[in-house]
Amino acid sequence: MPTSNQPRRTLLLTGASRGIGHATVKRFSAAGWRVITCSRHPFPENCPWEAGPEDHIQVDLADPANTDEAIAETKRRLHGELHALVNNAAISPKTEAGTRLGSIETSREDWHHIFQVNFFAPIMLARGLLDELQAAKGSVVNVTSIAGSRVHPFAGAAYSTSKAALAALTREMAADFGPRGIRVNAIAPGEIDTAMLSPGTEKIVQNIPMHRLGTPDEVAKIIYVLCTETSSYVNGAEIHINGGQHV
Repeated sequence: MPTSNQPRRTLLLTGASRGIGHATVKRFSAAGWRVITCSRHPFPENCPWEAGPEDHIQVDLADPANTDEAIAETKRRLHGELHALVNNAAISPKTEAGTRLGSIETSREDWHHIFQVNFFAPIMLARGLLDELQAAKGSVVNVTSIAGSRVHPFAGAAYSTSKAALAALTREMAADFGPRGIRVNAIAPGEIDTAMLSPGTEKIVQNIPMHRLGTPDEVAKIIYVLCTETSSYVNGAEIHINGGQHV
């Protein structure tokens, strides 16, 4: 827990309800951070970690106006400083049969919807909270994907291209935010054992050098490192967390 001469640090996390986000809440909370979560859903009565409604903001990141409202609400809840922003929320719609949506099948509405959540919301949040991040010399972590650099058998075309765009955005943000003392990095998970996995993933695992799925906590640990002094000179990086799948 933080000492009396070290103010409690604050993380704003999107997509906290399950998988990587859930593990990230636990990792940061265990280190004494205050974690403000963002979700389309209201604060759960059976919240699995020690937090209250004052540390949860209900927001639909697919709605730009609602996202702006959430930024204003976040500002009201902060004491002028935000030490970390983790843009983890993402959507990856499938066909009715549960298969990937290719570039031909994806509707214009789905393209807009996916990019709003996966790409535009992260930069809206970071720009909207720029003063608070600068005051804390904070860190931004964008969650991209191995699907952003190759055609994936399950991830759809809009999801994959939104993640590729987010990786490029991370570089641009690192250049623009760095002079303000804010580091911006990305993590690119591979096949992580979460609810987003599709049937057939076991075939992919056969081609991963470590021959297993990653765990959400293994991803959360790297997110934590990128938000602390351990990575004080890491800026503009995209870290692959995939057991060597990318090689």
